[in-house]
Amino acid sequence: MKKPELLLPAGTFRHLEYAYDFGADAVYAGQPRYSLRARNNEFKLEQLQKGIEEARVRGKKLYIASNILPHNAKIKTYLKDMEPLMAMKPDALIMADPGLIMMVKDRWPEAEIHLSVQANTVNYAGVKFWQRQGISRVILSRELSLDEIEEIKQQCPDMEIEVFVHGALCIAYSGRCLLSGYFNRRDPNQGTCTNACRWQYKVHETDSNDAGDVTLTTNNSSEADECHSLTSAAGGVVRNNCANDSYLLEDVTRPGEYMEINEDEHGTYIMNSKDLRAIEHVERLVKIGVDSLKIEGRTKSIYYVARVAAAYRRAIDAAVSGEAFNPDLLADLEGLANRGYTDGFLQRHHAEDYQNYLDNHSKSRQSQFVGEVLEIDANGYALVEVKNKFSIGDKLEILHPSGTRVIELQEMQDKVGAQVSVAAGSGIYVRLPGMAGMEKALIARVIN
Repeated sequence: MKKPELLLPAGTFRHLEYAYDFGADAVYAGQPRYSLRARNNEFKLEQLQKGIEEARVRGKKLYIASNILPHNAKIKTYLKDMEPLMAMKPDALIMADPGLIMMVKDRWPEAEIHLSVQANTVNYAGVKFWQRQGISRVILSRELSLDEIEEIKQQCPDMEIEVFVHGALCIAYSGRCLLSGYFNRRDPNQGTCTNACRWQYKVHETDSNDAGDVTLTTNNSSEADECHSLTSAAGGVVRNNCANDSYLLEDVTRPGEYMEINEDEHGTYIMNSKDLRAIEHVERLVKIGVDSLKIEGRTKSIYYVARVAAAYRRAIDAAVSGEAFNPDLLADLEGLANRGYTDGFLQRHHAEDYQNYLDNHSKSRQSQFVGEVLEIDANGYALVEVKNKFSIGDKLEILHPSGTRVIELQEMQDKVGAQVSVAAGSGIYVRLPGMAGMEKALIARVIN
């Protein structure tokens, strides 16, 4: 079977390096002005040039996300801003807007363009349309099932198909959401989403003043108190049971800032999707002939990038070799911060064996990222930048591009060589023995 590309995200050059180190065939990064990740994105032109050079040295690929749905102001600056980037010859542009695609194709007809998930391609007729426009790869919408993906690939065998297999899911259709823009004037489709669907809220009852403005209620009854706390539930909807039809939401991290929300006969809902994890479906996607398996998360940590890359690399290699799915890979991904996992729309009803995998293995081993190896001295001691607390006697997972091993920590020194028993937390540096050859390693504490 053809081995699909493993495509990882990068918000910084450091993330890009870890993605390649731990198994990515390609990485995607974005221009802050023209991609959907304006926040936590260091990739200005100099960093993109450095990233493209790094990809060339490693024999890997780097794709540039230019997938904004622009208003007129950004149209006017687009081609001029793209000139130095196109001179660097990235492997492809990831784009969504038909107008921008037209402009790029007119100016750089040989440019390879991958159609972004933002374009919401959900059928083979759409894929064929974009193929006629000169698109070389279509990133399918997340709302498709495995059977639908297979039919698209059968109907369009000479078109590259890319599918998301891991990362955050939006509450809206392929990311076309307006919540952040409504609440915070930060437009998701312009790259500034604040992930308002994932916040924790307090809910307050309201009164109306003489001018008809909504204000905090003066009712202090126990019935009103029941309305004051609401937490967005991963994967579900929560309906408040307050008496009024207008309420004020207060994000717990922004006390005193209120956002009005109205309730009708259908209720008021706050939605927070679980995170996508489809590693158990890699074998089927490989058999379908999907060309690229994509991970979401350009704002995530280097630990996330390394852990996910290593897990999906193993899953892809096993599937291509004809090996059975290893359910331990489910547990490997539990150590990452997540909102609960779902396989999204790929398969709504699991077969019994997959259900057993999920029940028995998903939470069988959890871990916490606790340190990053900065350097190794001549005696095999690693200088570790501590991220979270760990102690003598803890079981530590050493994640390295060559593989993962688990040790029980028996010895630890502070930065100057004195024996210590506890690495207290972020900002601390310690030295661990027996780490020769473990440059670029990340360290996690095994919880279960």
